[in-house]
Amino acid sequence: MSKRALILGGTGLIGRAAARHLRAHGWTVDAPGREVDREDPAAIARALGDGADLLVDCLCYTAEHARSLLPLVHDATSTVMISAKAVYVDDEGRHVNSPSPPRFAGPVTEDQPTMAPGCSDFRTREGYGANKVAAEQTLLDSGLPITVLRPSKVHGVGNKRPLEWYFVERVLARHPVVVLASRGEGTDHPSAAANIAALIETAAARPGRRILNAADPDAPNGLEISRIIARHFGHHWREILLDHDQSGRHPWHRVPPFVLDTTAASALGYEPVGDYATTVAETLDRLSGNSRSSAPWQDRSGE
Repeated sequence: MSKRALILGGTGLIGRAAARHLRAHGWTVDAPGREVDREDPAAIARALGDGADLLVDCLCYTAEHARSLLPLVHDATSTVMISAKAVYVDDEGRHVNSPSPPRFAGPVTEDQPTMAPGCSDFRTREGYGANKVAAEQTLLDSGLPITVLRPSKVHGVGNKRPLEWYFVERVLARHPVVVLASRGEGTDHPSAAANIAALIETAAARPGRRILNAADPDAPNGLEISRIIARHFGHHWREILLDHDQSGRHPWHRVPPFVLDTTAASALGYEPVGDYATTVAETLDRLSGNSRSSAPWQDRSGE
């Protein structure tokens, strides 16, 4: 018999990738979209039915969401909740949505301190991470086999705001130069939806109570990403690397760098689908087939 998974938020970027990955590996997947209201626990319970081998919640943003999920966890062999790197704070309490950027000593592990839990509007920059922390704590304090995943800058096919468009647009316009702030050294660790999906299956095979960072096996900086994208299209341009950041800022321009340590995921048996260049290729091909971006790139709360 095939294993069954229920994905809440199955029509989103991570949900679609998870459904695609699991089906390719023999799972039966139910990935309802708007027909199941995340705010209606009874509707979610009906979708779960008699239970599942895996329950994935891509829409758990608050402690209330987490509390509504807990009764269903008993009917799932393994549960995965999608959180975000936005929960992490540095020694000064700064996080990705702070006015001043956080400064970490190196790759961030799961033991890094987080924001205090909060219950303000999770749609705001200050509220997003605090609500995610509250949701995480509500789930993990239950002692149930729940895996919390903390991705970074998620990318993949179907992204409504593909950050790669920043460079793809310039490549398609055959720009002879690319201008990069801070010599292109800004780094904001990418997380391919396909790699997150592979980690979800790894967690499903080993039910447990844990937190795992979810990011690509490499963390290219802005200069490296610009080269990956240009090379994909066989484009050559002159690189103008500025010492300052008044111009040439790009979607991955994060100084100091923000890189996630994924040692714990690897120790669990996780094997990524591929590095950034490999996992972004399909997105680049699709963007080049439609020379209009669905929306301009912009930094988003929670990445």
